[in-house]
Amino acid sequence: MMKIKRFVFIFIVLSVVCNIAIARQDAINNDLTVSEADRKIDTATHLVKIVTTVTIENGGKSSAGYFLVPVDNSLKNYLSYFGASIKGDGDEKPTPLTVAQTTVSGQSDKQFWRVNFPKALETGKSITVNVNSVYAHALTPFPRQVTQAEKQYVVFTGNLYVFLPYKVKTQTTTVTTASSTIESYTKTKPVSQSESTITYGPYENKEAFSEAELRVHSENNTPFLTITSMERVIEVSHWGNIAVEEHIEIRHSGAELKGPFSRYDYQRQAEGASVKSFKTILPAAARDVYYRDEIGNISTSAMREMEDMVEVELRPRFPLFGGWKTKYTIGYNVPSYQYLFNSGDNYALKMRFVDHIYDDVVIDQITFKIILPEGASKMELKTPFSVQKGDNGLHYTYLDTVGRPVIVAYKNNLVEEHIQDFELHYNFQKLRLLQEPLLVVGAFYLLFCLVIIYVRMDFSITKDEAKESKMRVASLVEEVQSAQDKRSALYQSYDDAIDKFKAGKDHSNFMSQRKKIDGDYKQLTSQIQNLQGQLKSEGSDLGEKVAELNRLDHQYKEQISLQITYAEKLVANKFSKQQYLDNEKSITEKRGELYKKMDELSSSLQ
Repeated sequence: MMKIKRFVFIFIVLSVVCNIAIARQDAINNDLTVSEADRKIDTATHLVKIVTTVTIENGGKSSAGYFLVPVDNSLKNYLSYFGASIKGDGDEKPTPLTVAQTTVSGQSDKQFWRVNFPKALETGKSITVNVNSVYAHALTPFPRQVTQAEKQYVVFTGNLYVFLPYKVKTQTTTVTTASSTIESYTKTKPVSQSESTITYGPYENKEAFSEAELRVHSENNTPFLTITSMERVIEVSHWGNIAVEEHIEIRHSGAELKGPFSRYDYQRQAEGASVKSFKTILPAAARDVYYRDEIGNISTSAMREMEDMVEVELRPRFPLFGGWKTKYTIGYNVPSYQYLFNSGDNYALKMRFVDHIYDDVVIDQITFKIILPEGASKMELKTPFSVQKGDNGLHYTYLDTVGRPVIVAYKNNLVEEHIQDFELHYNFQKLRLLQEPLLVVGAFYLLFCLVIIYVRMDFSITKDEAKESKMRVASLVEEVQSAQDKRSALYQSYDDAIDKFKAGKDHSNFMSQRKKIDGDYKQLTSQIQNLQGQLKSEGSDLGEKVAELNRLDHQYKEQISLQITYAEKLVANKFSKQQYLDNEKSITEKRGELYKKMDELSSSLQ
């Protein structure tokens, strides 16, 4: 019974899969015809760019929503980009149409693309559509090897007729080469050549899937640069910066250099298909641009800041000839406010999938990485074209705990038309911005605590009595000096009280102030005497200096008491003013001598 249920389940799944596969197939609408087709094939660079303008008529009884475009069998392995558009009115930009790769029953050997009309094409109506396609590595160097002084020639092989699944009433093809030097070309009449242009047709009433070989052999000395491998890393910081770094391996894919390379001849006549430099276009806000390789910084580069872009001229350490390759790294920073948008905790990053590295760029393989702040979640990457998404990883840098999420994607066979914006949506709680500052604060706090613990711990095996005694003596001396400073401050309090008594002659108030000052003085003197005893018990000779300090202080206090007595007699009119002034002068001189001695003695305690 269980086996039967399992068999039924597998049968249902397979049926659904088959129905989906069948649903994805499209059928060729035989009611559609192409009244006119004008194809322009551009082989002036190392890319083959084909623009086909077709006028499609609906001769059936029902409307049509799309038409199909197959890729030439001779070119399908080189297709890098496919698109379609409708020409706008006047100076308006062309309106892009939705395209998607599809299959057709019974035509498994062909690669089809479905182009959706902007609206259903009614019976008897027609529409003109531009079909654009770009092919990389479709030009074959012939001969495959050339010397430094020889020119480069390439061969283009394609279909003489416009390859469509519909009958074409009239068609023309124009082939543009890089130069007027054309060695040979297919001469199926009617055909004409003018300079670097070969015109075929018009050809009338060609059936669907008409084929005939088109071969053009011509001179082409344009740079055949190919990026064989590239890694583009975008690191997002919510502190206002986005860092972009690209690791690029680039190769000259033209005719290989035969024989030795002469720097002298190259300096005299740097012609041919070699590459001396190329220009990379960066965003206008790019700053802190750097260009280096495995050896280090490449100082031969030059940068120009323009209104809408930053142009960087990259000059490798050596010119690139056919078969030669080099690696380099380029990076820059841009402000995040131009590319990062948010609504609450929801963020959206919108940037280019790839920069303009050089004109007519070809990228065989790119690894695309986006490093988000630690704590980002619910990531969703949206690209304008299909990419292969890799396994997300983690990137660790300073102040990280669990790591920063990394979005990884891969794409093969890119050209200039792929320079489009992607969108990455994710969630990030703003409170997580405090994580790094708090980690720094916590680290410093822990460090300070460890230092405090370290300096206060005794790691010695036995106690050093002499060192400990010295430390205790130093502590007692500090206390003596502090008490002496406070006692010296009381001297001024005595003087202030005497002056106030002489002016106000308020004896009771004077006695009250004197009593308070005497109490503080006795307390400090008692404290210093106790400290003196502790110094003696430590066996320090500083105890004698403290005793001398107390003796001098006692003499100084006697002079203050004498001054108080003279002041009382002056207030009681028992002394004349002149007698008081004479006595005061004598007392002041003695106090000055004693204070100087005490100050010197106190300083010598250190």
